[in-house]
Amino acid sequence: MSISSPSYAAVSPRAFASLVAVTGALVATLAAGRASAAPATSAPPSPAPPAATSAINPVQDPWQGLNRRLFSFSQGVDSAVVAPVVHGYMRITPRPVRNGISNALDNLDEPRVAVNDILQGHPVQAGHTTARFAINSTAGVLGLFDVAGRGGILHHDSDFGQTLGRYGLVPGPYLFVPLAGPTNFRDGLGRIVDTFLDPVGLLAGGITTTFGASRTALGAVDTRLAVDDQMRALKQDAADPYATLRSAYSQQRAFLVQQSTGQAADLPDLADIPPAPDEQHATAPAKPTAPGSTSEER
Repeated sequence: MSISSPSYAAVSPRAFASLVAVTGALVATLAAGRASAAPATSAPPSPAPPAATSAINPVQDPWQGLNRRLFSFSQGVDSAVVAPVVHGYMRITPRPVRNGISNALDNLDEPRVAVNDILQGHPVQAGHTTARFAINSTAGVLGLFDVAGRGGILHHDSDFGQTLGRYGLVPGPYLFVPLAGPTNFRDGLGRIVDTFLDPVGLLAGGITTTFGASRTALGAVDTRLAVDDQMRALKQDAADPYATLRSAYSQQRAFLVQQSTGQAADLPDLADIPPAPDEQHATAPAKPTAPGSTSEER
């Protein structure tokens, strides 16, 4: 369960150069950590999915104190501002309209998904994604209707964090970003890179345009709406909401990386997985939605 979406702000050449430098440093740090952890072998390494997060492989959370404070702040803002806005949107917007907006937002993401499909070495999947975009952009009236999904070409998500994991980059330390949600070094880096891999975002001119700002705002509301039931359960039922969200996010990301290698089974139910030592009293939320479901289910 994650509450996050990439931003599509335009970036100046100087800012982009700084971003590249930071990106390189992060990649070097994570790669060095992975290399030092790997046993010596004479055979060349092959891409392999990381083990699913569990009590055996606990999430790295060295800044847990800070992360918990940021999480508490975000929960307060969500309860006071974000949730009322989302619930108001639900009340005044008919479900067919909400479904159409969700479909259109998914359709705008398809080119970015196709790019990552190619980078992950899945040309057939990239072809399906491209076909979805072509069909839904035309017969689906700019993506408002998921005509391709009804024809059996289902939506799936693919991002650069998943791409990095596909080739063995470890997640790195867990981070909670205020109002953006849970992430880790690898996936946070992936979100930044996805900004520059998104053809629609680049062509539209970034968040400073009316289209870019509208897309970002609607995407944030739609993403929060999609996990509304899970957020309610997290706030009301979990003994330790922070640890529960951390487990849910880490399990889902591990599954998505395994999926990119073709070695993933069904997404595990978090209730069936032994928690890490500091999660013994956490109550798992509802099972996150697995990739492949259409937006019309929201």
